[in-house]
Amino acid sequence: MEEEKKVEKRERRPTRDTWRTKGWYDVIAPAMFGSAKIGETPALDMRQIRGRVLESTLGDLIDDFSKSHIKLFFQVKGIDGNRAVTKFIGHDIASDYVRSQVRRRVSKIGGTWGTTTSDGYKLRLNAMATTLKRIQSSQVEAIRALMKEVIEQRAKERTFDQFVQEIVLGKLSSDIYKVIKKICPVRRVEVQKSKLIGEPA
Repeated sequence: MEEEKKVEKRERRPTRDTWRTKGWYDVIAPAMFGSAKIGETPALDMRQIRGRVLESTLGDLIDDFSKSHIKLFFQVKGIDGNRAVTKFIGHDIASDYVRSQVRRRVSKIGGTWGTTTSDGYKLRLNAMATTLKRIQSSQVEAIRALMKEVIEQRAKERTFDQFVQEIVLGKLSSDIYKVIKKICPVRRVEVQKSKLIGEPA
């Protein structure tokens, strides 16, 4: 009986609704993506938001459904009023989309390369190319070397913002395609993944 009273007492004790006390902040993409609103995020204290990572798709940001397979990752770097300002930290192409590009009796050439932009940002990129038919190992190595060369050269010539735009909008893939198709017929080139690994001091 005594035990039941204690249980009732605990049940009647008012609980604080922390969800209602949280403020909501608009999450804003970097200027390279038009400072578009990514979404909203709640927090009791604005300091809780700093460093938070959020995901969106390129399709949502530029209102193009055909780009919905490209996932973008942003990290909150500061607060401006009720706006959470972010920086781009990487992208990833949906695995289903990547698998759809690889077919039988073709060669897939891939690699991971680190590179630095003209303004000192360091990124790691995963890129792949698919051919129209199987190719020799010497051609694979030649293509891989050219992919590395194009990625490093383009990064060296462009700022972080410019380079990121070329990555996610397909310009870098197109530039790689134009160079490597001289070796053999190429079906497609994709920069599958990018990750920001260092910033200028």
